[in-house]
Amino acid sequence: MQEIELEGHIIDSLIMTKVFDKIMSMNGEFEVLEFRVGKKKTDPSYARLMVTGRNEKHLDEILSGLHRLGARLPDVEDVMLEKAPTDKVVPKGFYSTTHHQTYVRHKGKWVPVERIKMDAMIVIEGDKAICKTLARIKKGDMIVTGKKGVRVRPPERPRGRTVFEFMSASTSSERPSETLISQIAEEIKDVKKKEGKVVVVAGPAVVHTGAAPSLAAMVRKGYVDVLLGGNALAVHDIEYNLYGTSLGMNIKKAEPVSEGHKNHIYAISEVVRAGSIKDAVEKGIVTGGIMYECVKKKVPFILAGSIRDDGPLPDVITDVMVAQDMMRDALQGVDLVLMMATMLHSIAVGNCLPSYVKTICIDINPATVTKLMDRGTAQAIGVVTDVGTFLPMLADKLR
Repeated sequence: MQEIELEGHIIDSLIMTKVFDKIMSMNGEFEVLEFRVGKKKTDPSYARLMVTGRNEKHLDEILSGLHRLGARLPDVEDVMLEKAPTDKVVPKGFYSTTHHQTYVRHKGKWVPVERIKMDAMIVIEGDKAICKTLARIKKGDMIVTGKKGVRVRPPERPRGRTVFEFMSASTSSERPSETLISQIAEEIKDVKKKEGKVVVVAGPAVVHTGAAPSLAAMVRKGYVDVLLGGNALAVHDIEYNLYGTSLGMNIKKAEPVSEGHKNHIYAISEVVRAGSIKDAVEKGIVTGGIMYECVKKKVPFILAGSIRDDGPLPDVITDVMVAQDMMRDALQGVDLVLMMATMLHSIAVGNCLPSYVKTICIDINPATVTKLMDRGTAQAIGVVTDVGTFLPMLADKLR
């Protein structure tokens, strides 16, 4: 048997219900020893439970599941630490992080874990606790093991009438588009008013569907702080600017162009000849589009390479581990992420995000949003629609 504690908005965030469900689904038993409900909307609630398993191993499995929901042991102890025996090797029993806000007790003080993400390790460096991936573990790193002295704070249900309360972290194509897009626009405006950071993750379908001018307008008007994508997004955006096509299709007429299948290769060649996307803009070769506006507004962009890439463009980062690190750095301090029409990049970015970051995924394929959530980005809300319809409406609302 083991006592656990829960504190916060555990009722309206359904954390209490999830705890009960988790215990019962794992064939454990529980008894509520104490339950104090907050009297006001802003007051936290508190619960103390006795959890019972069949044996010590079964109980530990249950407690591990409850820990990820924010449950903690009443006994406060410092974290246990072990040295990494060599680079990229962790000690047995290492603590595997969630993407929720996490704190560790070190030298008698609760320390927030920096750069939190899912499926990583916590390394103590001096008085700091830093989340590191396996690839970044160095010999001698002091790694947190076990769950003692570790607290997790899952995101609580938003209060007030926001798109995140309205959507309730779900996916549907049956939502009223006009109302929903207006609410998303208000969320973006609110973040920017507070000098927050908006990141856009976009796939080449943004260009194929004719929505590139709308995203370019959002960059130009200051609604995008970082752009994340791949080679294809930039190539087809530049192809559209140079030749009016995307993958050889005339975007405005929605018809193939003779020999148009060569245009994306020509586009890559012209940028390589110039030296980079920035050079192509400054030399007057590229005169408009998403990448043009990023250069003009000095909005950083990270283009992560793929085995499918043609070229690629000089700006594409072909070392995926380098691209991963650069993406994580760019995502620090982000307040809202807009993911549009790219399954792989959306899931990749989602894995790098803390759970408290507002995340909106737009894709015509509902499986994209489902897979994003199934892989841990449960805070995301999904809008199942054509990005070619969504983006122009969003850009219009932002005006």
